[in-house]
Amino acid sequence: MKAAARLNFVARSRLLRLIASPAVLCSCLLVFHSLAHAACRDPEVARGFGSVAHAANVDATIQYFGHNFFLITTSKGTRIVTDPLGPGWYPNPNVAADVVTVGKEMFNHNAVQIVLGNPLILRGLKNYGADWNRVSTSFKDTLIYNVPIHQNAEFIEGIQGSAFVFDLGTLCIAHLGDLSQKLNEQQIKSFGKVDVALTPIGGGRTMAPDLAREVLGQLKPKIAIPMHHRDSPYLIQQFSAGMKTRTLNSDTLTVSKDALPMPTEIDVLVPRGAMLYR
Repeated sequence: MKAAARLNFVARSRLLRLIASPAVLCSCLLVFHSLAHAACRDPEVARGFGSVAHAANVDATIQYFGHNFFLITTSKGTRIVTDPLGPGWYPNPNVAADVVTVGKEMFNHNAVQIVLGNPLILRGLKNYGADWNRVSTSFKDTLIYNVPIHQNAEFIEGIQGSAFVFDLGTLCIAHLGDLSQKLNEQQIKSFGKVDVALTPIGGGRTMAPDLAREVLGQLKPKIAIPMHHRDSPYLIQQFSAGMKTRTLNSDTLTVSKDALPMPTEIDVLVPRGAMLYR
């Protein structure tokens, strides 16, 4: 009996050392990491549970500066700038960021020098835009990864571009870059369960409005914010025809997971210096 008890004690001691080992601790952290950023991957939970007496929490604020240029601010204060636009198109914003993503290596997408705050720069392309650069990184409260796409398909087939996905834990935001084609199954899977899609509709170098609507049918976001439309009322009307649409008298939208619309809603933001939409 004493020998058996000694063996049990030794076995328990080894198990405790194993649990405390760096490898097991690392795997536990990886599991926690995957759970901490699950908005783009987990099935949607049913909404409507809990009290409706309190206001929904704001999970993100999205500010539009024109073209493909946005500032996304998370509920924890992390500031993400997408495709900063070079001077001359719209009034140059005084914007600071923690992270900047670049989906296309041209002056109207990669003007990182105008962003204040010494941000981390994440480029979706390498070799001056000739090849895809795979990005998948956690920064503070956000998991950021890119999805390879093609741009300019109407003119030249096969020019690389990059879309970016921002998993805020509660909310999944996709910036579709200069997407110019319908998504394939692998791309749809990579995007995951998108809540907000920042969607190009300009045609030519990107999707035209009709094709952009087809892509919305593939991703099924709750909110779509049109971009890359040169302030054209015609393009916006064509894109939003027959769909629930709000034209906000603002460049900024606050988004809450608890208050997302059903079905997809088009929210039109008006950047500073833009022509009026109505």
